[in-house]
Amino acid sequence: MGYCASRFRTIRRQTREVMVGDVGVGGSNPIRIQSMTTSDTKDVAATVAQCVALAEVGCEIIRITAPNVSAARCLKAIRRELQKRRIFEPLVADIHFLPAAALEAVEHVEKVRINPGNYADRKQFDVREYSEHQYNEELERLHDSFSPLVKRCLTLGRSMRIGTNHGSLSDRIMNRYGDTPLGMVESALEFLRIAESHGYRDLTLSMKASNPKVMIQAYRLLVERMAGEGMEYPLHLGVTEAGDGEDGRIKGAIGIGSLLLDGLGDTIRVSLTEDSVHEVPVARAIADKAMALWQDGAVGGDPESDSVDPYSYGRRGISTVDLGNKVRIGVDQPPRVLVRMPDALHDPDGFIAQWEETRMQLRETPIEGILIPIESDHQANALAVLVRNLSDAMVTTVVEVAGEVDWRSLLAAIPKVRGPMAILRAFERGDPGELETFLKSGHDLGMITILDLDPEAVDHLAPILEGSDEDRSFVTTGKSCAPPAGSHATGRYRRLAEALRQAGLRLPIWIRVTEESAVRQEDTFLSRLLEASLLSGSLLCDGIGDLISFETETDPVRSTRVAYNLLQGAGARISKTEFVACPSCGRTLFDLQTTTQRIREQTGHLKGVKIAIMGCIVNGPGEMADADFGYVGGAPGKINLYVGKTCVQTHIPAEEADRRLIDLIREHGKWMEPEPAVP
Repeated sequence: MGYCASRFRTIRRQTREVMVGDVGVGGSNPIRIQSMTTSDTKDVAATVAQCVALAEVGCEIIRITAPNVSAARCLKAIRRELQKRRIFEPLVADIHFLPAAALEAVEHVEKVRINPGNYADRKQFDVREYSEHQYNEELERLHDSFSPLVKRCLTLGRSMRIGTNHGSLSDRIMNRYGDTPLGMVESALEFLRIAESHGYRDLTLSMKASNPKVMIQAYRLLVERMAGEGMEYPLHLGVTEAGDGEDGRIKGAIGIGSLLLDGLGDTIRVSLTEDSVHEVPVARAIADKAMALWQDGAVGGDPESDSVDPYSYGRRGISTVDLGNKVRIGVDQPPRVLVRMPDALHDPDGFIAQWEETRMQLRETPIEGILIPIESDHQANALAVLVRNLSDAMVTTVVEVAGEVDWRSLLAAIPKVRGPMAILRAFERGDPGELETFLKSGHDLGMITILDLDPEAVDHLAPILEGSDEDRSFVTTGKSCAPPAGSHATGRYRRLAEALRQAGLRLPIWIRVTEESAVRQEDTFLSRLLEASLLSGSLLCDGIGDLISFETETDPVRSTRVAYNLLQGAGARISKTEFVACPSCGRTLFDLQTTTQRIREQTGHLKGVKIAIMGCIVNGPGEMADADFGYVGGAPGKINLYVGKTCVQTHIPAEEADRRLIDLIREHGKWMEPEPAVP
């Protein structure tokens, strides 16, 4: 756990304070919210208007691209016009490729962001072996190119962000470290050491990627490496090319929220392929949830470690459990989706009609199990009718037994289970004998048994669990065992996984997003969606979680789709087209919002296909390297098409590009015709 004080509670990482104008970042300051303008910077009026709009919705630091020297000069007029309007939020100049643009921009703004992958390098995807001498020569060249900006920042009192992008690592870094989190970290550290050699420390760092797993690992590794060198610089968090709509919010919250729960992060931006004013409330909600969990002081009562390697992904080892209907839980299987059906027992005779309607609407994202809560003894008879009706419905039924319900009477009411069924009951410390009876009774009826376990009870109950059939049981810690004060639900599941490991148990874990797992400031769909992303995304990116349910939404269709979107956002299960779409900025060569929506309408039915939509070539070819197909702005009105990293068609007229992209997908055997809409 070298990268954070605790993986079970949110203890904020201590950093130095870096001032961006009058706004403090890090130290004892709150998490600061950032966003970026999307206009052409040389259109001063449009850029000023966007800055005003961002400030009005609560953006605390505003970034503006400066792709060349002439655009950088416009920052002076933009600052002047904002001051006339009494807008004093600090400005950040975003620089790629041109040191001369950075040296002009630093004269007019409070902060400069440079990309170490292209500040003094141009990515050519060249394969070259560097000798130690050649590598050191490259570092000397970097020192000479970067030092003038460092010295000018020192003189003017400006701050700087060293912002590594996974998609734009230099060929030098790629050839020594590969396209890895380690390469991202080394890229930043090269520039950080140059800055420190001049005594300059007004620095913030970022490690952005479109893949939340890569992003999370890179930040963790950066913090560990900085700690080893006595560095305490603040972090700017963000997931690049997250996309738009629900998917973009989920992916951003997974990456940013996972790190904030670990106490990392001092300023954030949620990058959406939408008008940038929409980014701010999402970022604000994520930050508020994290700050509500902050704790001070020494760690007490936490495990010394857990079994997760925080710097590389690996799925937690589990036993295989057969849920029935050709649905299995196992390391070689994707996480499965269960949906809560709270109204099933109100009309058990009519439930099948509701179930069939739900299933028809979810043809592309099948329900693999339904969860039915039993809250009173008199519901047992209704359950018997429901189970009989569901016997041919091709779905596993999970019955959740509330604490007051007599589970023995419940089992007696269903003397013979005709369809696949599981029974869930909470066990805290409990009586080991009762647990043994519960497991045996359920298994004798052919049921799967699910235990809602307090992590602290695992050691106490381990002798009984060791003697049971591991291929007939799994566990959760979702509802009855909500996190205690000072903890969070993610930490609770991590404790459970560690307790199971120490006990030698390989029981699968079911992640339940419930009201009890929330740290909620307001009850809105966005808040519930972000809660689910923080909990499930953090765990899935660490390889924990074999089933998932989104239970804070009553509509089964919507809750099922959200569950699949959570899995896709974490890279745990692909159920639809994956879109990697960058947020717009002043470098963009086409309207990203309308283009993304248009391409989504034509290709969103494809399964297991990843399409990248990039407004320019700054990060495009690198950030979309793991995409199947790429749609990249090459020049005004012209599109370049990629297959993986390879550009296969250039300068296509924009009006032809959609059709040519679909033809390209066909040529590679990944096209399928969309199914007719459900009437």
